[in-house]
Amino acid sequence: MTLTFLTGGARSGKSALAVRRARRSGRPVVFVATGQAGDEEMADRIARHQAERPEGWSTVEAPVDLVDACAALDPGACVVVDCLSLWVSNLMEHGDDEAATLDRARALAGWAAAYDGMVLVVTNEVGLGIVPMHPVSRGYRDRLGRVNAVLARDAGLAQLVVAGRTLTLDPQED
Repeated sequence: MTLTFLTGGARSGKSALAVRRARRSGRPVVFVATGQAGDEEMADRIARHQAERPEGWSTVEAPVDLVDACAALDPGACVVVDCLSLWVSNLMEHGDDEAATLDRARALAGWAAAYDGMVLVVTNEVGLGIVPMHPVSRGYRDRLGRVNAVLARDAGLAQLVVAGRTLTLDPQED
């Protein structure tokens, strides 16, 4: 099982769970971060996440070119990708249309499923609430949902994280 997909609401414990699993993997760990400190609040969030990571882990910043960054990694590591939610937002801001975003997501899923190591992908589940009022928000929710489905389909293990606990999702049906 190369790819583990962790989804859930904001502050549900997804990232902390990924960090614990990576720590226990016994492999060298590469943390691939998609967040960008565009404002003080986001800088604080990033700093809190960085403080949760053990020293000695490598960090790769990949806010847009996530697939290329992952493809360049040496085999055998435990790779934590945190998170798809910010990546999709960055791609939208970068000007990618939905087709381009989904092409990137398929490439990422293909890489992760074939990687000679362990991959933990973290993302937010944003489709459980009300339909957003603004078209951009609806587009983001829909696009992230489709990206999540692409990654979950290729995952050996897909879990919903709620209050730090997991619920294992059934495998993809054909």
